Amino acid sequence: MSEQRFPVIPPEKFRFVGTEGRLHDKKLETKPIGYFRDAVSRVVRNKSSVGAAIIIIVLVLYAIIVPMVCQNNYTLALTDTNYLNYTKLPPRISWLSWAGVDGTESKTVNSADYYRYRAMGVETGRDPVVDVYKAAYEDKNAASATTLYYDIRLDDYYALGMLEKTLTFDQYEAIQKWQDETGIQLIYPAADPKALTAYKGDADQRANIWYAVDSKGVAQLDENGNYQPIYLKGAADDYHSIRIEGDDGSYSYARVSGTSAAKSYTVRLSKYNYFIYCYGFEPSFAFGTNDKGQDILTRLAAGARFSFILAICVSAVNLVLGTIYGSIEGYYGGRVDLVMERISDILSGIPFTVVTVLFQLHLSKQVGVVGSLLFAFVLTGWIGMAHSVRMQFYRFKGQEYVLAARTLGAGDKRIMFKHIFPNSLGTLITGCVLVIPGVIFSESSLTYLGIVNLESSTMTSVGTMLANGKPYLRDYPFIILFPSLFISLLEVSFNLFGNGLRDAFNPSLRGVE
Repeated sequence: MSEQRFPVIPPEKFRFVGTEGRLHDKKLETKPIGYFRDAVSRVVRNKSSVGAAIIIIVLVLYAIIVPMVCQNNYTLALTDTNYLNYTKLPPRISWLSWAGVDGTESKTVNSADYYRYRAMGVETGRDPVVDVYKAAYEDKNAASATTLYYDIRLDDYYALGMLEKTLTFDQYEAIQKWQDETGIQLIYPAADPKALTAYKGDADQRANIWYAVDSKGVAQLDENGNYQPIYLKGAADDYHSIRIEGDDGSYSYARVSGTSAAKSYTVRLSKYNYFIYCYGFEPSFAFGTNDKGQDILTRLAAGARFSFILAICVSAVNLVLGTIYGSIEGYYGGRVDLVMERISDILSGIPFTVVTVLFQLHLSKQVGVVGSLLFAFVLTGWIGMAHSVRMQFYRFKGQEYVLAARTLGAGDKRIMFKHIFPNSLGTLITGCVLVIPGVIFSESSLTYLGIVNLESSTMTSVGTMLANGKPYLRDYPFIILFPSLFISLLEVSFNLFGNGLRDAFNPSLRGVE
């Protein structure tokens, strides 16, 4: 065996290393990045996830702030029948009137309605007829060939017209005082009932007839094309406030009934001005009003708040139950895992809709509709979370740091929730976030189908608003449009945000659907 030779290095090639600089003790120039900080940075770099998060924040703030600001607003209650006078009004925003958000609509009306709308403008100074596209034509497909029709652009807010209301003496005096202070005419002269004996039109529109009409409600104009007033005259009505133009003091502004000690006054009130009298501002609804006269903007915010609260509660309960159940399964495995998995398989096989129906029929009598719905979501909702936790425990329980902790004497509880569980938080956070839109969508589907009824004077949900707006989809699409947009934005945003969280906390699953 030959001797192994190494190259000979001359001594001059060597030099001593200086000891004045301790390179191994040099402070790191960069700070260490933790797991969650790294995940946040990944989320921030995902533009679609950031955009979705901004939309979610805006929707949540909308659901929180608007009901708080309008908690005593007329739009959240049904106790006053006056709200029914402002039903199905289209969206109206003054600074967006150029874009068509002006509370108007295109409409075809018969001659009686056309002259009635024109009469509102003559009497109040607010003409509902914005434009006339086609005037006085016959519709061959109509039931009556003699009826004339008009294609017009109608301002639905000015077309509210009049309402008849019976007031006490104090209410009557209060309105007159308000009229004097503001200069706004609220009470208009009463129509002579004798002049309307032949009128057979809609009783709800009777308050708008202050002019001579035939039996069909068509205005009987004079030779100059002007309306002929039929105001009541000569009655002692205790009226002492401002009067309409042309009144020489002979018009009666109320029909008085009752004894002298307890009189009642039946008056004609402008709905538009009565709104100002009640609430201090002109009627203008950004999202319009629903079939009950409630502001859709405020009502939707209240429904969204309820849906968010329900979804967050369900997500929190599912997280607690699923974490405990799944950690026991994954950590102990074997027979424990086998038995517990069979239990969860049985529960997962129960149809959610059937559970909800049964709970609504029987359990809701004891705990209420909301309580029974919450029980239905929790009964099987934690199973998916438990499966995720179980998989994570199987993944991490064989790692070296777990073996080291067990060797040092750590108990099962400490190993499960101090060492393994924190490493599973990424998956759990993603799962919790994605539970929220799932619950909201399921609740909306159940209420839309009529399985659950969450409608009341002070509570609603997005699904309930969708269900209530369904009958008006053709004529008043805005009633269902805004709840639909809300839930669509919410679902898309949560899915994008959830995908961003998944890619950040679990880079190995990036791009997996």
